[in-house]
Amino acid sequence: MKTHGFSETQAFFDVPARGRAQAGMRLADDIAEGLPLAALDRLVRAISPDDDQLRYAFVPRPTLHRRVRDGQRLSPEESGRVARVAAVFTLAIEVWGDEAEARAFLRRQHPLLGDRTPLDVALATDMGARVVEKILGRLLHGTAA
Repeated sequence: MKTHGFSETQAFFDVPARGRAQAGMRLADDIAEGLPLAALDRLVRAISPDDDQLRYAFVPRPTLHRRVRDGQRLSPEESGRVARVAAVFTLAIEVWGDEAEARAFLRRQHPLLGDRTPLDVALATDMGARVVEKILGRLLHGTAA
């Protein structure tokens, strides 16, 4: 199984994988400044290749259309949401070893999430994303999840 991690997450944001700490700080700075809309597009294509409506879970439709029209970037809040879902998706790929299986995991209700989907939980809050990552970590290491 190919190991995915920080460098694969960086690929969604065009962050060179020089040094992990340096690249991490660059990504943090980029999120604070607002990621380009292309980062959202790449993530949505990866998670939902047949349905681009997912983009509106990150940014409301009118706001996204205005940003596209005006050539604006994502807000720091929207950028953070994109980054945390990309990190969860990357970890899901590592656990399942396959993008299709990772996508299925993100869309399937999970009992430890109150029968919500991991994608919905990760989108909602940073803490929710950490809970999903914890479940994935337990699956990766062979403990009950």
